[in-house]
Amino acid sequence: MRKRSKRYRRAFDKLERGKLYELSEAVALIKSFDSPKFDETVEIALKLGVDPRKGDQVVRGSVSLPKGIGKEVRVAVFAEGEKADAAREAGADVVGSEDLAKKVSDGFLDFDVAIAAPDMMKHVGKLGRVLGPQGKMPSPKAGTVTDDVATAVREFKAGKIEFRVDAGANLHAPMGRKSFTAEDLAENVQAFLDHVKALRPSSAKGVFMQRATISASMSPGVPLAISAK
Repeated sequence: MRKRSKRYRRAFDKLERGKLYELSEAVALIKSFDSPKFDETVEIALKLGVDPRKGDQVVRGSVSLPKGIGKEVRVAVFAEGEKADAAREAGADVVGSEDLAKKVSDGFLDFDVAIAAPDMMKHVGKLGRVLGPQGKMPSPKAGTVTDDVATAVREFKAGKIEFRVDAGANLHAPMGRKSFTAEDLAENVQAFLDHVKALRPSSAKGVFMQRATISASMSPGVPLAISAK
């Protein structure tokens, strides 16, 4: 059995067994936990009532959190010509086309988000085995395959996040830093929940949003009371 730290156990002891916490309560509880010597990321985990083996039930997308995520996001852009210049002006960290695809194929993954102009997919499409497992493969549904690469760069730099359901029908996403105010964290979480709820596949049966927890990097999860629709 994994041995938990005293700090973790103290946080766990604050939880009421079996209780589902309202969002404001959950955020306040997370912020009350003792902190390590770094600013923890607050993350949400959702269990969805979908079958990810079915293509029409793969829930994925991107959303701009109203308060950002408190993290510097490194963005790579696959583009040429004017679009490449616009991406650089918008703040992209690395820009290229076939040369960047070759670099990524050789193991370069020092970025958080990859954005591609549609005409670059002839190069990017070959990187599925590298970028897919990292959750960094550009996709139109996630807003990372677009003609307007500059706007996409600015949005992700400002706190837009990507998400995709995993093989176990779970979604994980960062909601900000523990140093955020409780109000800002709650606003980000609510915006994410509302966005995911709107993505319910028409073929999904039964309860869509089954369980949700929020946690800090080194804390136990706090179960949320959410709408089951």
